[in-house]
Amino acid sequence: MKLKYSYLIIFLFACTTVFSQQLKSPSGTLEMNFSLNEKGQPLYDLTLSGKAVILPSTLGLDLKDEDTDLKDGFEITNTETSSFDETWEPVWGEESKIRNHYNELAIELTQGSTRRKVILRFRAFDEGLGFRYEFPLQENMGYFVISEELTQFAMTGDHTAFWLPGDYDTQEYDYTTSRLSEIRGLMQGAITGIASQTPFSETGVQTSLMMKTRDGLYINLHEAALIDFPAMHLDLNDETMVFTSHLTPDAQGDKGYLYTPTSTPWRTIIAGESAGDILASRITYNLNEPSKIEDTSWIKPMKYVGVWWEMITGQSSWSYTNDFKAIKLGETDYESARPNGIHGATTENVKKYIDFAAEHGFDGVLVEGWNVGWEDWFGNSKDYVFDFLTPYPDFDLEGISAYAKEKGVQMVMHHETSSSTRNYERHMDEAYALMNEYGYPAVKSGYVGDMLPRGEHHYSQWMVNHYQYAFEKAAEYKIMVNAHEAVRPTGVARTWPNLIANESARGTEYQAFGGNKANHVTILPFTRQIGGPMDYTPGIFVMDVHNGSHVNSTIANQLGLYVTLYSPLQMAADYPENYDRYPDAFQFIKDVALDWEKSVYLEAEPGQYVTIARKAKETGEWFIGNSNGLMARTGDVSFDFLEAGKTYTAQIYADRSDAHFKDNPQVYAISEIEVTSDFVLKQFSAPGGGYAIRIIEK
Repeated sequence: MKLKYSYLIIFLFACTTVFSQQLKSPSGTLEMNFSLNEKGQPLYDLTLSGKAVILPSTLGLDLKDEDTDLKDGFEITNTETSSFDETWEPVWGEESKIRNHYNELAIELTQGSTRRKVILRFRAFDEGLGFRYEFPLQENMGYFVISEELTQFAMTGDHTAFWLPGDYDTQEYDYTTSRLSEIRGLMQGAITGIASQTPFSETGVQTSLMMKTRDGLYINLHEAALIDFPAMHLDLNDETMVFTSHLTPDAQGDKGYLYTPTSTPWRTIIAGESAGDILASRITYNLNEPSKIEDTSWIKPMKYVGVWWEMITGQSSWSYTNDFKAIKLGETDYESARPNGIHGATTENVKKYIDFAAEHGFDGVLVEGWNVGWEDWFGNSKDYVFDFLTPYPDFDLEGISAYAKEKGVQMVMHHETSSSTRNYERHMDEAYALMNEYGYPAVKSGYVGDMLPRGEHHYSQWMVNHYQYAFEKAAEYKIMVNAHEAVRPTGVARTWPNLIANESARGTEYQAFGGNKANHVTILPFTRQIGGPMDYTPGIFVMDVHNGSHVNSTIANQLGLYVTLYSPLQMAADYPENYDRYPDAFQFIKDVALDWEKSVYLEAEPGQYVTIARKAKETGEWFIGNSNGLMARTGDVSFDFLEAGKTYTAQIYADRSDAHFKDNPQVYAISEIEVTSDFVLKQFSAPGGGYAIRIIEK
């Protein structure tokens, strides 16, 4: 393996360079070198503080039905350099202000044989690099089809990677941790038991991809501003350790349909000498455009409960009847249909959740299974599956809305599309108007199952455009969107902050489908959350659930997730009666903030542990969350983020010494201590455990 890899390095440097230019980040710690070799082929490499991050890697694209692809034969016709420095305020986020500071190099390439022009634009931040392909308006290039993107990321060695199989339709896997050279052999085991499309290759993985080098450098590969383009995967040559971009195909096998002027999404490389550097990076957001919503006053973080976990665990049902034969909306007599006896979205049951939310200060209540169509919604390739308007007979839409308003609680609408996107777009205006009529400020949309149109994929250009259409349309109605099963986020929420959350990964629901790995939540902050917040739906207190599955977590771990897995939309997912069993632990969920002024990444190691401190925007209180992996550990946590000279009270919710995610998950200890900025806490975390701390100035 080492001999083959060394050969690659020699080959790349043997190609004669006919042009080269250097780009450094504002502090000079990050350095990108661009070159054209003797074949007119563009290459780049990247170093951080003198350490190689990316070895010389080629750039280019294959075009469909073209004699000459956009990968060589280029000459430099123009270069421009610039610098940019701004501080902007997100509508919601992990901090109240974000600095966007980079140096930029734009290189115009003209292909000699075709006279087609491509601009390669690089932005160097102190913590990483973003680059993209731009295609200006030009005579020799109008409409074109991409067969494949040829962007390379040449690794410096056989890194440890935290990866998901390169599936075109889902990220709902547990992460596999392995060396890059082991991915091929482990791929089949990773996809066992997942009902989804076949991954694109035996060595393909999804972004955001997190890696660690043997000498302790942390590297993350992802993309930003995924708009009107297919999602990027990474195909690994495990002999040379070179990743090559692989775009999600459409039903015809094509990758992207473009018209000049246009550009690709940004390809991002985040690098740091500590794992916390990756978590602190805001490159993904900074490479997106500013908000296009002028008045954002209606976009507000929410903490909610809901009629959901009881369905996920099999205690109640989404559907109203036991009759699962094919139905047609508008032709089925639900009034006379035989109820199934366990329908969850009944007026009586929903009011119980509204009462619970009002009593404990929650903002909203989600209700799934309220609308007709659930009897044959899944797996039937059915176009007209839901109308998103018609409630079941036992769900009083008007009465529930009035009751919630009386109690000071907002309702969260649920739109499951069954991946029939044409049907959703057909009804979208009416559905959003109905939400306005009954006072629903947010919608949870779902895309379960194979796509309609048939053959499309969840991450293809066609579907990426659908998701974009959905939340832009929602913005017209002042509705916040929480999309499940959608394409993984890429910072687009900066531009459209009503995209308040996504699922797009393996969430808590899988704890009822056999369980997640106990260290899953120590990897998500480095991978899925690089692109935006996740609606993970934490807060499970009773681990042996109704359908016989077991939640691989302790109660203290569940509390810590409200800090470590950032989202401005947070659910207390368990049954209300389970919170009544543990009212002292539930108090933290009630107290924890949703929107932050500042975040400090105290200690982190992907797959092992994450400890984050955050300062609440409105109250100024600090909260600390810890998520721990498979091994028990005691961490040293410095409180030097607190203001010097002041004294604080720390309320600590922690694993008891005998806690364990499998054998003893529900034991915890609550204590209160006095702390100052020079205090160092030694805190135990159990296997699959963690802790949560609320810090109040005295």
